[in-house]
Amino acid sequence: MRSAFQDQLEQVTDDLVEMTRVVGSAMNKATQALLDADLSLAESVIEADARVDALTSDVEDRCFEIIALQQPVASDLRVVLGAMRMAGSLERMGDLAEHVAKQARMRHPRPAVPTELRETFAQMGRLAEDIVSKTGQVIASKDVTLGTDIARHDQEMDRLHRELFTIVLSPTWSHGVEAAIDVTLLSRYYERYADHAVSVTRRVVTIVTGEPYVGVTLDG
Repeated sequence: MRSAFQDQLEQVTDDLVEMTRVVGSAMNKATQALLDADLSLAESVIEADARVDALTSDVEDRCFEIIALQQPVASDLRVVLGAMRMAGSLERMGDLAEHVAKQARMRHPRPAVPTELRETFAQMGRLAEDIVSKTGQVIASKDVTLGTDIARHDQEMDRLHRELFTIVLSPTWSHGVEAAIDVTLLSRYYERYADHAVSVTRRVVTIVTGEPYVGVTLDG
């Protein structure tokens, strides 16, 4: 019974790691679609979100089955419940990548961001790629020391988000209200994407250490 339980948990972990790969690819492609006004790439991200939803459903079904058949308690129950919450956060990351792609689609054929902000959004895309990659490593390895890197990436994403907010509120902003709203929304999608990665990592810390989620910090 214990061997079967461990096999089920390993499958859940594999599914969560696969989710990080899928939502990482989605945000990478969504960023390219945003910067290049690539309609076909944006559409591919939107269509692929169903894969994230299916993986989320698989994780939830496996976890419910484990609870029903194995009746886990204490640390084992913490693992199962933590996995379900991580799946929810990863699903939301996929949704945020889809939002970026939809914004690119809505403004096609013109780019959704002004030329002078392209590099800032490119940086946000690279940060998103780094943070989700490390999140997958944390899930797979349970190496919570990687949390400091994830926290650092999140802080940099927050800084870029604040920088963009300052730019669109500046008296020198010349692109109008619609563009200001686009930039603000897009920036928020990237910022929330990173926040959800932090949440997933905090869940892993709780599983590994037993520390309550509300008390977990990643910045050392």
